[in-house]
Amino acid sequence: MDTTDSKITFDENGVCDHCNTYYKDVLPNWHTDERGRQELDQIVSDIKRSSSGKDFDCIMGMSGGTDSSYLLYLAKEKLGLRPLVFHVDAGWNSQIAVNNIERLVDKLGLDLYTEVIDWEEMRDLQLAFFKSGVPHIDTPQDHAFFAMMYKFASKYKVKYILTGGNYSTECVRNPLEWMYFQSDSVQLRDIHKRFGTKPLKDFPVTNILWHKIYLPYIKKIKLVRALDFMPYHKEDATQFLVDNFGYQRYPQKHFESRFTRFYESYWLPEKFGFDTRKVQFSSLILTGQMTREEALEKLKEPAYDPEQIEHEFEYVATKLGISADELRSYFNAPNKSYRDYKSQQRIYDLGAKAMRMLALERGGKR
Repeated sequence: MDTTDSKITFDENGVCDHCNTYYKDVLPNWHTDERGRQELDQIVSDIKRSSSGKDFDCIMGMSGGTDSSYLLYLAKEKLGLRPLVFHVDAGWNSQIAVNNIERLVDKLGLDLYTEVIDWEEMRDLQLAFFKSGVPHIDTPQDHAFFAMMYKFASKYKVKYILTGGNYSTECVRNPLEWMYFQSDSVQLRDIHKRFGTKPLKDFPVTNILWHKIYLPYIKKIKLVRALDFMPYHKEDATQFLVDNFGYQRYPQKHFESRFTRFYESYWLPEKFGFDTRKVQFSSLILTGQMTREEALEKLKEPAYDPEQIEHEFEYVATKLGISADELRSYFNAPNKSYRDYKSQQRIYDLGAKAMRMLALERGGKR
């Protein structure tokens, strides 16, 4: 991490706050040994007890990425759970992701439930974010993903959601100025009101109070990050999936979505100077899965293929129903940030402070 994170601070030894937070806050409270396994066994027991007589124990969000794919295998084969595989199709799935999901689900003998987001509304909302000039143009897709999953759990009274989120590959968080909170419905609606053209009739809009307070404390729906209770090495997990499921690798984390691939590899670093690989590699360095020298060497090359980027530009523009020139006009327009639009940041800040005081959340700043 470097000063492209404008809020980064360094101590007298030149160590940044991301690293210090990991060593002081995350690591002492992250147990992947027998203690963690005992905690996970208790959670699994609770999940099975809550789902007695039902067709499935829990739901598990599935993008086709390594973390969720490996957790799906563990949940079924090692933990003895019967997860319903939950996938949200926002219109940007890569063929590799589709193939990976099908291979895992078929070989594990699980059921796949797919929610398809209304494309015209998704397209209009994504265009609104492009026009707004903010860096976090992936918000519509991410918002739809977790909103649909939580709505499904609430509707069908599912008490547990498994997620592939984990400290091992995500102990360093993206700075807030790079990726603002995707769940902020106030900002989403404000940007859509200013730049959108279609009403959001079917698009699943959620809000922070609903899924941070109402669902976990009133509806008793729990989010379980099972990978945090055991050793997890991303390369080993990926190779295991390749060998046992015919899994296809992605060049980078989050590249199972063609939109996210374009956004994280090209749009963010070239327009704003934000390279998410710095966050991803920093997490892997801290957890002993990559050396700093390896990371610096990889960062010398762009995350996108220079020979293919024009094709990607054309693909994204065509998919959104605009010309490549119009898309370039948004790229060349003045940069904005989440601060330029209405938001619930104050609520997020208060909530984060309370969660940290109660030791319900750990990890670095955003």
